[in-house]
Amino acid sequence: MAQPHARSAEVVNLMPLAQELAGARTTAILKARQLEVVRLVLPRGKTLPEHQVPGEITVLCIEGRLSFRSTDGTVELGPMDFIHLRGGVPHALTALEDASALLTICLADRD
Repeated sequence: MAQPHARSAEVVNLMPLAQELAGARTTAILKARQLEVVRLVLPRGKTLPEHQVPGEITVLCIEGRLSFRSTDGTVELGPMDFIHLRGGVPHALTALEDASALLTICLADRD
């Protein structure tokens, strides 16, 4: 069964998963009209292949280490490291260790 998305004004706990990380899965936290928020869970070595989205994104590494590659170069993200990427830029993400991260995506207005 799918996990329900957060409701307006609902508190969502984003503490590191720690020992539960190995068994955790990526979950959508929120999908609203102009914003999507996802907790990514990536085991070591897993790659999200290069892709792009129209809107801006942010990635906040919660735990573990991630390699974030874009046309601007490759950077390593550790716990509590944050990165922003403008819309339309190709990018990929690889877990250097078991990791979880908070991904936000600005969506186009859906009138």
